[in-house]
Amino acid sequence: MANALADFGAIRSAFGNRNFAIFTAGSAVALIGLWVQRLGVGWLTWELTHSGFWLGVVAFADLFPAVVVGPFAGVLADRLDRLRLALLCQTLSLLQTLVLFALTWSGLIEIFSLVLLNAFFGAVRAVYMPVRLSLVPSLVKANDVPAAVAISSLIFNLARFLGPALAGPIITWWGVAPTFALYGATVFTLLFALTRLRIEATGPVLDSENGMLAQIAEGVRYTARHPAVGPLLLLMLTISVLARPIGELLPGFADEVFARGASGLAWLTSAIGLGAVAGGIWLAKRGNAAGLLMIALLGGGGCGASLLLFTGTPLFWVAVPAAAIFGGAMVSSAIATQTLILRAVEDRVRGRVLSLYGAIFRGGPAVGSVVMGALSGPFGLRLPLAVGGCLCLLAMILLWQRRRRMIVLLERATPTPP
Repeated sequence: MANALADFGAIRSAFGNRNFAIFTAGSAVALIGLWVQRLGVGWLTWELTHSGFWLGVVAFADLFPAVVVGPFAGVLADRLDRLRLALLCQTLSLLQTLVLFALTWSGLIEIFSLVLLNAFFGAVRAVYMPVRLSLVPSLVKANDVPAAVAISSLIFNLARFLGPALAGPIITWWGVAPTFALYGATVFTLLFALTRLRIEATGPVLDSENGMLAQIAEGVRYTARHPAVGPLLLLMLTISVLARPIGELLPGFADEVFARGASGLAWLTSAIGLGAVAGGIWLAKRGNAAGLLMIALLGGGGCGASLLLFTGTPLFWVAVPAAAIFGGAMVSSAIATQTLILRAVEDRVRGRVLSLYGAIFRGGPAVGSVVMGALSGPFGLRLPLAVGGCLCLLAMILLWQRRRRMIVLLERATPTPP
């Protein structure tokens, strides 16, 4: 028993930080609501259009703003108080979901207004992501950062499991609109948690003498010149564009490929979330940076291999565990990448480098979803994703050859310039 408790020592240490515990509790509730809403948006899109192309467009509207807004958000995260920015983002998210609920409940929603609302929501999330990631070092002690990053991802993916499990019955029994109302209610919990944090002002760490574009360019140059951070983000880009669109195309797989409807969508989405939760628990228990680069690389390869299994089987009950494996590999690679970036980059550019991570993490699936959705017309849903899985495996193999030098640069404790 003592040994079992010791295994979770890193997790207990992270939650020993009051601010992190409060923030995580509020985020957990809001993230469950977020995944309820995301499933609702996906199913509403399918009901309105029955089109893989429009599934990709709606996902693009949600995710692609990170590419445009994200770099500016990174500068804001380095210039301004990050806690106040987080409060503003959550308030805007609440307004968006209230409008979405009202239009859907009244029957006035149509595909173009859904795309616009999702684009607004995506822009808000694009600002919030680098702010949230940059806040982590302010919420915990330095030694607790790896566990805190893993726990944050674990909470996100636990919500990915619980949210769809809750959304499926809601949509089946009461329709889509209540999923949006539920998310709105959960946002209040996070807003309250943010007001209870007691941390020193988190900004500015960057002066405002230079223009925004110059400071964005500085962040891009820093990332591109770093011999380990740059290649690691390229692997993340490959996974995001070629593999992660599976999540946005699941409504089509659930209905068209496996003929399981909304309940099948909930199963597949929850399976990805369950696998991600398992990966998050494993990494949170580790609580240190040693070996994280290997995890990032092998996770990328695992994404490709599981995607080949998912797209290659006609059996729903083989696709479900394949989706779970994909979720575990994806989150393991993402957590490892995020933790290594937090440790390897200097604080003065942290927001901007993390905004590039956010742009890739959200914008990559946006581009991939549109491309995969468009290709699903002539080639079906399976083939484009199968090709994506093969390319992810190839990217992992190429970076594997550079792993020794990257380990030295990324897994040391003190950030240094590239």
